[in-house]
Amino acid sequence: MANHKSALKRIRSDEKRRVRRRYYAKTMRNAIRDFRKLEEKANAEKELPGLVKMIDKNVSRNILHKNKAANLKSSLMRQVNSL
Repeated sequence: MANHKSALKRIRSDEKRRVRRRYYAKTMRNAIRDFRKLEEKANAEKELPGLVKMIDKNVSRNILHKNKAANLKSSLMRQVNSL
């Protein structure tokens, strides 16, 4: 167990950040999963901007690496174009 007040606070704040980051990451993964199930091009084109915004937001929160985000967005756009 930590001995310093600052170390105890660091443990508490790290746990809060971990839970929050897991929420953002899981929400994004679920949205991507649901998006990949879409079969109509009109629906996919309507949903894509919101999903791209979510991915970019997670990059700015340091939850996702920018190259991983670029690969995700690219594959999602390819999916929309193939419909």
